[in-house]
Amino acid sequence: MKKMITVMLLISVISAASAQKVRTVFYAPATTVYVGGYLPIYGMYPYGYPYYSPYGYRPSKLDIQIEDIKHDYEDKIASVRLDKTLTGKERREKIKALRNERDNAIDEARKNYYKS
Repeated sequence: MKKMITVMLLISVISAASAQKVRTVFYAPATTVYVGGYLPIYGMYPYGYPYYSPYGYRPSKLDIQIEDIKHDYEDKIASVRLDKTLTGKERREKIKALRNERDNAIDEARKNYYKS
């Protein structure tokens, strides 16, 4: 009886171990290029998109203004989504209208930025 229990336990452990998936992840190495005595230039943005680069990318006033507009409208859209007094159709219509307003506000900001 002991042998039977031991064999069953061994079979269950082996089957559980063999059922585990092995995950292999390959990362592309970030290349570094040194130009003279200047700061290195990294390939493929190792710190994220260039907005978050630690080497001095500074967003323009237009970029900041567009991000502010997007955040404001995302807050408005989120509050409409949470408003349970509206029907589903009314919510969808308001969200669509807010997205159109957002796009128009961004276009207007771009026009005003390039006019001045």
